[in-house]
Amino acid sequence: MSLVIPSEKRDAFGKNASYRIRQSGKLPAILYGEGVESVPLVLAKKDVIQILKSELGLNTLFRVALGAEERDVMIKDVQIDPTTDEVLHADLIQIAMDKVIRVQVPIELLGEAVGVKTEGGFIDFMTRELAIECLPARIPESFTVDVSELHIHQSLKASDIPLAEGIKLITDPGTVIALVQVPHEEKVEAAPVEEGVEGVEGAAPAEPEVIKKERAEKDKEEEKG
Repeated sequence: MSLVIPSEKRDAFGKNASYRIRQSGKLPAILYGEGVESVPLVLAKKDVIQILKSELGLNTLFRVALGAEERDVMIKDVQIDPTTDEVLHADLIQIAMDKVIRVQVPIELLGEAVGVKTEGGFIDFMTRELAIECLPARIPESFTVDVSELHIHQSLKASDIPLAEGIKLITDPGTVIALVQVPHEEKVEAAPVEEGVEGVEGAAPAEPEVIKKERAEKDKEEEKG
């Protein structure tokens, strides 16, 4: 782990102070961890962006220089402006290299499933990250799995992904990672024809209410006569 980024302790707070920090090409941040006091920091924005764009992304281990001291850290979270996608703030967590941590590792699919290639199905990539626990130095960049042998209605589950020694699966083993499905065909069914419905060819027209009433009165007069 050779990446070391410089930092400064932050002594100005609030929206205006954070705005001025970002305008200078830097980024407000905070460093915290189990058993350590939280430290507000200022980092170079380009350093944080470089880490986020690296292969490990948020799982990248690096060191923050605090004066003459260096601390092992990871980016725990970042705040992003939803309009401009600008990074606004970073949360760093201090890492103990001899203690396991829990992280989310991306999954990559390799190959073309036989159910897609020859059977007319499509691959549904349902779960794209795997939760694991391991020592910080053993965090993998990704889990790569081959789906080329999957037929229609067959799936790949979390338990099917091989894990290196020292890595513990936290995701439910039964979680479906990828599934070969059949495209749904929409069926249009004709509406049932009811007898006696007006407007349907061959159906008896509905009898007007006035005619019914006149016929009932005529029948009563005939009974009296």
